[in-house]
Amino acid sequence: MKITFVIYHDVLEDRITDMMNAAGVDFYTEWENTKGKGHETIPHLGTRVYPGFNSVRMIAFEDESILEKIIVLIKELNGTINMKDDHIRLFQMPLERIV
Repeated sequence: MKITFVIYHDVLEDRITDMMNAAGVDFYTEWENTKGKGHETIPHLGTRVYPGFNSVRMIAFEDESILEKIIVLIKELNGTINMKDDHIRLFQMPLERIV
C-alpha cells in the first residue's frame, strides 16, 4: 500500500479532478489554499508578489495499479503545462495500515 500527496497550483483544479476521475480515483483528502515553494520554482503564497495558492490531495492506495495510472496521467498533464513552476508534483510513501 502507498500514500501519496499530489500538490498542484490551484488554477489546475478542474484538470486534476478530470484526471482523477479518468483513473477511477474518487477517494482523497484535500487541503486548499496551501502556501509553498518547490525546489527552483516560484512560490505560491497568495500575495501580490507571489500570487496563487497550491492544493494538496492526500490519497491512500490499496491498489497500486491505480497509482501507476495516476503517475502516467500526471506526466502527460505536465507535458501540456508550459511553466515548469506549475507542474504537478506527486510524493509517494509506504503506507502500513488503513483502519
